[in-house]
Amino acid sequence: MSRILIIEDDTDINNMMADALKKAGYECTQAFSGTEGLIYIDRDIFSLVVLDLMLPGLDGEDLLPQIKEKQNIPVIVVSAKDSIDSKVGLLTSGAEDYLTKPFDIQEFIARVGVQIRRFAGNEGQDRAHVLSFKEMRIYTDSYEVSVEGTKLDLTKQEFKILELLLTHPNKVFSKQDIYDYAWDDIYIGEDKTINVHISNIRKKIKAVTDDEYIETVWGIGFRLKHTD
Repeated sequence: MSRILIIEDDTDINNMMADALKKAGYECTQAFSGTEGLIYIDRDIFSLVVLDLMLPGLDGEDLLPQIKEKQNIPVIVVSAKDSIDSKVGLLTSGAEDYLTKPFDIQEFIARVGVQIRRFAGNEGQDRAHVLSFKEMRIYTDSYEVSVEGTKLDLTKQEFKILELLLTHPNKVFSKQDIYDYAWDDIYIGEDKTINVHISNIRKKIKAVTDDEYIETVWGIGFRLKHTD
């Protein structure tokens, strides 16, 4: 199911868009400020962003390039600004579409569908080979991982562990889950093996950034560490 992030500070408009998108079969996350929207972009993976311009905390024009830098996804700008210069400027800055308020909700849903289908058939093919979380990028076709633009030198198992975690960014994985995915072998309580590999991954990330990416959930396993 396609997941859409709505960044709109007007509660009524935000809720109206979310209700319509859910009825159309989409999963929605609602943010009511630019700052909140950026937190979600850092934390989760989306198929499309609906972006208002006049936002508290961080306005849409400043947020747009940050969204594009962090995730290769379509952005539909929804704004009361209706000048040609505004539209051209936003489209030039990376937005895929621009819808002027007030708008017809059926047209809005149609435009969302167009962009999601377009990315799924074109850019989405490339995006399927890239997993993102915060400043980490995993290129599954070339077996490369980078953090803040710096490539990490990982073993096959270390790569597979990160691939598993980023494929399901909110899930806690047991040590058996991780072993079954990263090793072509039967798990027989290899706790030490998993712990050593997780420790090595953390050290390699630490050499690039102080931000932590892997969280230990005591008694259960490991998951990605989201922004507090």
